[in-house]
Amino acid sequence: MASPPPSSSIGAEPPKTKPRGSLFRNAMKRKHQFIQFFAMSGILLLSMRSLGQKYRIHDLLQDTAALQDEHSSLVNRMDHIKSSLRHEASLDSSGIFASRLRQLFGDDQ
Repeated sequence: MASPPPSSSIGAEPPKTKPRGSLFRNAMKRKHQFIQFFAMSGILLLSMRSLGQKYRIHDLLQDTAALQDEHSSLVNRMDHIKSSLRHEASLDSSGIFASRLRQLFGDDQ
């Protein structure tokens, strides 16, 4: 028992499609929808840019806090080095080392 061939086989005409008009003609027919689409696309792009800037500001605030911590650490380290050098200079009996340190550090002591 042979089954009949499907109707879309040889000899059948392809279904006809609507001829596509130009984009401009479609836009003129649905002007309101195109305007709304472009407005919503613009709002979406602005929102995404704003979100990116929000995260960038957050990252910059974290970087600022890390730099402030590093700055305070360096200031403490410099103060410790200065105090160590002053202590060594106080052990020198000639006072030359102490006077040179005062010149370098700009101290009036």
